[in-house]
Amino acid sequence: MTLKQLFFLLTFLFVIPLRPQADPLSDKAVISVITCGPGAELYSSFGHSAFRVQDREKGIDWIYNYGTFNFNTPNFYGKFARGKLLYSLSKQRFENFLYAYELENRWVKEQILNISPGEQNEVFAFLENNYKPQNRDYKYDFLLENCSTKIPEVLKRVLGEDIVFTNYLQDNPKTFRDLIQENLISNSWSSFGIDLALGAVIDRQANYQQYMFLPEYVFFQLEHTQIADQPIVLRERTILDYNLPLGGNYFTASPLFWLGLLFLFTATITYIDFRNKVRSRVLDVILFLLTGLAGCLMVFLWFFTDHTATAQNLNILWAFPLNLIPAYFLIRYKALPNWLPLYLTFLLILLLIIVPVWALGIQVFSPLVAVLLMVLGLRFGFLLYHARKIEPSTP
Repeated sequence: MTLKQLFFLLTFLFVIPLRPQADPLSDKAVISVITCGPGAELYSSFGHSAFRVQDREKGIDWIYNYGTFNFNTPNFYGKFARGKLLYSLSKQRFENFLYAYELENRWVKEQILNISPGEQNEVFAFLENNYKPQNRDYKYDFLLENCSTKIPEVLKRVLGEDIVFTNYLQDNPKTFRDLIQENLISNSWSSFGIDLALGAVIDRQANYQQYMFLPEYVFFQLEHTQIADQPIVLRERTILDYNLPLGGNYFTASPLFWLGLLFLFTATITYIDFRNKVRSRVLDVILFLLTGLAGCLMVFLWFFTDHTATAQNLNILWAFPLNLIPAYFLIRYKALPNWLPLYLTFLLILLLIIVPVWALGIQVFSPLVAVLLMVLGLRFGFLLYHARKIEPSTP
């Protein structure tokens, strides 16, 4: 981790608490929504949103940030993995907040809200009350409850029926997966990993308000939002104008390159095995072991965590958890077990089921999964042939 990244994390994760402000704002106060561009790391790929409260007469220029958590939380990594980690509203001075984005070369834009002094004080009072230790924590959810969704949620709770979010996306239907992948580099390990970890629940179409789980769509939505028949955004300005290049990976470091090598390796070994009427035990152990472990991870994320986006993950049709069982037998015994042909037939059927599931849009898989399906289909088909025609079985 570089010094820049370390400073960035410290700035967001260990924000110095500020004394709660009880006095109302002056008539010169301004409340705005800050939107930050994506960063180079996966954790910053989707940008960020926060409230800014300025009142020069009272010396206030604070950021209210719903995107922080505490590394000192007991069992931090366990809670993080299971989706039980609480996120918090933090408060910090704007210059400290901005400095982190300067280090990261990320753009920062501000939308000043067109609300009355009375409404400003209502928003300010809500944020201050929400910042109290007993109120600041909330249950984070990537799609439903995060730093971005908190922006319209707070505005709606404070301003009530006066605020109207206009549907400006009627001709632009997208699924949650589409929206997530817009912020990721294609043929990258982050894009591939997210497609493997997230389930069919993110392949449903998002409505225009659900788009706001991403910061840039909070920005766009506020441009199409009214309060008392007036635009809620009084004016916009760019505070930092960096344009971080989102370059791709070297092809030799991409998942397509390595999965392509895996296919070529598997096809070559399988051809040699077929010609010589033998079976490369190590390759089979590796394939069963890796797909079994991947399947166990997907089942854990689906059934044993609170992550809503990891439910109904049909990647387990190829990353099948029970593949650990044949992996164990292949490690321990040289001969194939007598039940393996039936099991291989079942696995091949599961691979075939993926085709209509994918075609019907029940779940959209990463395009790279097609390479894995060829690898597994080729090797499982060979093993089925080998078990039936060549190698004797053992109980």
